[in-house]
Amino acid sequence: MEAFLLSTGIVALAEIGDKTQLLAFLLAAQFRRPIPIVLGIFTATVANHAFAGALGSWIMGLMGPEVLRWVLGISFIAMAAWIMVPDEIDEDAVPPAKYGVFAATVAAFFLAEMGDKTQIATVALAARFDSLAAVVAGTTLGMMLANVPAVYLGKNVAGRVPLKLVHGIAAAIFAALGAATLLGAGASLGI
Repeated sequence: MEAFLLSTGIVALAEIGDKTQLLAFLLAAQFRRPIPIVLGIFTATVANHAFAGALGSWIMGLMGPEVLRWVLGISFIAMAAWIMVPDEIDEDAVPPAKYGVFAATVAAFFLAEMGDKTQIATVALAARFDSLAAVVAGTTLGMMLANVPAVYLGKNVAGRVPLKLVHGIAAAIFAALGAATLLGAGASLGI
């Protein structure tokens, strides 16, 4: 349960103001069809985060507990710093709906998420916790918590969210997780 809840919270906070959330705003503005956009975001996120989680689990199996502890601790601290860097997205990132709104959303979101903060966080969380399903379910829920309102409520609400505060909270959580990992938290998990 810890893996699920932590994954949900971290990714939901990290996604606020992230390039994929900005993409959700653009998709909603261009297509004005929220249901296929939300389903496309969900589909792309599950696929992307399942791949990222599998990679994290594989990495966990390659490294010994001591090496993994240091790699994860430093990775979480690096994520804390990276979250504080604001994202931008090119307005041309939204593909034409040649194959439909759903397909355009899946393609755009999957590609935008490659190498994104939340994908890297999913890799690290899956390496940290021994529950791939809980991590992927949590990170996917976190993405949906941040992006569904973006699709339905649009940029009007985004302007009212204090991004620096939200990013600061997410960064603090990553930094605390990194410090705790470096100090030996999770030793019972073999990390």
